[in-house]
Amino acid sequence: MTAPSDVDGLAAVLWDMDGTLVDSEKLWDVALYEAVSRLGGTLTETQRATLVGSNMDNTSRYLLEVAGREPEAAAIAEVGRWISGRTAELFTDELPWRPGARDALASVRDAGVRSALVTSTDRALTELALDTIGREFFELSVCGDEVSGHNKPHPRPYLRAAELLAVDPGRCVAVEDSPPGAASAEAAGCTVLVVPNDVEVEAGERRVFRTTLSGVGAETLAALLT
Repeated sequence: MTAPSDVDGLAAVLWDMDGTLVDSEKLWDVALYEAVSRLGGTLTETQRATLVGSNMDNTSRYLLEVAGREPEAAAIAEVGRWISGRTAELFTDELPWRPGARDALASVRDAGVRSALVTSTDRALTELALDTIGREFFELSVCGDEVSGHNKPHPRPYLRAAELLAVDPGRCVAVEDSPPGAASAEAAGCTVLVVPNDVEVEAGERRVFRTTLSGVGAETLAALLT
């Protein structure tokens, strides 16, 4: 499908998942608080906020430290497996959409603009989430366990998505909700539409802010590049 002329300058939209498209951070809350409790520790709300947008290894390492445990490789892997299993249980139910997110995805798809999902969540959990979100909205996805440890805020996830789509990241708009995600997309050269959810995101040179995705469509996103 050829995109209309008013979105011709937009090569692709690169979407974060947790907290941006679906309100799954609340489900991660359950798994993380339970995980640190099993380790004999307590996670404060402030500490939890620092993990928004983090990948599994960093999250597991942090929870071990909070619980006063040695963050050895085997322990990190074990905690990660437990969190993944618990979150998978929670992800089997329908995930709640963030306001305007589904309509924004549909607008981009209907305009013929290419889309990719770029998430710090591992592939197995992402596949469960896609059962709710809809695979038809994305040409491809890049997950947290597919970037050789170079997770957000490193630019690699967004650079990888642009490479797979064979597009210039400078002609892409990334949609994010977290500081690590916004930093990753900005460092990759994307324009970033930031829709904060659980934590504040600082202003940046390539960042545009909205309170929700309600009313956002292909033309809105293309206009961010002009």
